[in-house]
Amino acid sequence: MGLREAASCFVIFLLSVSVVQGADGWGVRCTPTQICAVKGSKVQIHCSYWHPSRIDDLDVAVEQTYWFTKGQDSEPVDLRAASEYTGRVQYHCGNKACTLTITDLRESDSDVYQFRFITNQPTGSFTGSPGVSLSVTGVQVISTELSACWREDCSWSRVECQTSCPPTPSPSYIWYKNGKKTPEKKSYDASFYSTDSISCAVRGHEDFPSAPVCVHGNSCDRVNYIDRNICAFKGSSVDISCSYNSHYDPITKSWFVAEQLYRPQAVDLLKDPEFTHRVQVLEPERGRSTLRIMNLRLSDSAQYRFTFKSQWSEWKRSFPGTTLTVTDPDVQVIWSPIGPTLTCHSSCLLSGRPYFVWYKNGTEIHGETSPTFRGFLHPENSYSCAYELHHSSPVYAPKVPLVQLSQPGDILKGSSVSLTCSSDANPPPAYAWYKQNQTLLNRAAQLVFSSIPLSDSGEYYCTAENALGKTASKRVLINVKCAWKSAVTGTTTALLLVVILLAVFLWIRRNKSFTQQRECGERPEDRAQISAAAHTQPAEPHHDVHYASICFSQNRADAIYSNIGRVQPQRETEEDDIGQLQPDSRGIDYLFNDKWS
Repeated sequence: MGLREAASCFVIFLLSVSVVQGADGWGVRCTPTQICAVKGSKVQIHCSYWHPSRIDDLDVAVEQTYWFTKGQDSEPVDLRAASEYTGRVQYHCGNKACTLTITDLRESDSDVYQFRFITNQPTGSFTGSPGVSLSVTGVQVISTELSACWREDCSWSRVECQTSCPPTPSPSYIWYKNGKKTPEKKSYDASFYSTDSISCAVRGHEDFPSAPVCVHGNSCDRVNYIDRNICAFKGSSVDISCSYNSHYDPITKSWFVAEQLYRPQAVDLLKDPEFTHRVQVLEPERGRSTLRIMNLRLSDSAQYRFTFKSQWSEWKRSFPGTTLTVTDPDVQVIWSPIGPTLTCHSSCLLSGRPYFVWYKNGTEIHGETSPTFRGFLHPENSYSCAYELHHSSPVYAPKVPLVQLSQPGDILKGSSVSLTCSSDANPPPAYAWYKQNQTLLNRAAQLVFSSIPLSDSGEYYCTAENALGKTASKRVLINVKCAWKSAVTGTTTALLLVVILLAVFLWIRRNKSFTQQRECGERPEDRAQISAAAHTQPAEPHHDVHYASICFSQNRADAIYSNIGRVQPQRETEEDDIGQLQPDSRGIDYLFNDKWS
């Protein structure tokens, strides 16, 4: 008797030949061209791309990259904006390469996937063709009864693990009998009793086994998990459910966490101190058990399994269960390339409760509860969404950009100058530079002149643009001057400063000289003494007598004065009172009195 049950496994690549398509410097290369994956697993599709560096004297810059399916309507739709992929699609792009990751694969995901990039050129978009073909299928167990056993509730049967995508090269398999892992080949023969169930998986991807099937009869022991993967937000609650069947009435039932490094032994969660007051085990109906975990923590991310035990049989603990991923909220708004459409994207999409709330400038938009918002988008407004009470960051058009000049004022020819453009926007804006309304080649946030010439003088401004709008900055003037003019200006200034300092110095020195002459003036008693001497000595009609006063250094107590005159013939009676004539170094004869004044 043969039974077929679809289940989960990981990705199996069939072909690794690249898709290369392009012309005139444009192209996309994807590898592999065909992918076979199993339902419930994840898949990654890789593509690289290239384009001309310049067209019509303008730098070519990539402004948008996205994936779409060939089965969609004529206008490509970003997979992130497609409701059937919400919460299951991620892009990892950079260095002219882009990887598409799809998680929790469904059979409806089977399609041809194409990559597209859009540049700043009017006709600068390119789509990779023919694309990558993805087939999603299930692993299944096929059983064939070969003969009867010596017991009535037993049969000798052959079981085989099959997929619709033959793996290349041929892998080895893992089998689970009554929840216990046993390594075997792709198929094997054994005796199976009415309590026995069997499941298989590809080695290396044991977490994605097929659903257990009964080989002899229909009342074997088995467990089927409702979800293989569940994602939930930190602080929220989650329900993990399974259906089970026991050939005999179960005595005990429990949930536990799969063995981990910090948790080597399986412990009933109701008795685990890590989950005290945070877990409940519900059984809404016979044959169905639900584990409810409240106030989720990041450390709760693990694989949760169910087990039961009867008097004569037991469901083993090695059969893979439900993997729970607890994350911080990550709600994003994604701009669709088809027009004014916003999509609310979440890293965790809780099945069965896709309820979204949209906001404009922080105010709720009533009536908008779907993940896609198709209302009119005004560039002056901001938009955001919420899922499970977790809010996204708002998206809005760029604010008026600010331009900063590295060297304000006059710029010397040949110097290094840079202009920086900045604007507040979400998503981040793309920048463009203009000189007196002429578009420049630079598309970066910074415009750099490594050695600026005179011809670059002028007014500059920048624009910031994203999917929601475009704004322009104020104009900034760059005035480039020759270095020799600046040198002459600097020299003139220095000379003028020297002249001013010299004039001040001379004025101070002159004032000091006048002060010293005033301090060296004759004392009144000296003038009286000189006058008396003149009356005492008879005048000579033929010879004039000349007097001078000499001022010595002020650090002496009193000034010393003496009468000085040219040598005159005197009477013999006066010769005893006259000092000797002494010449000085300049050849001038002085006659000193022999007495101090």
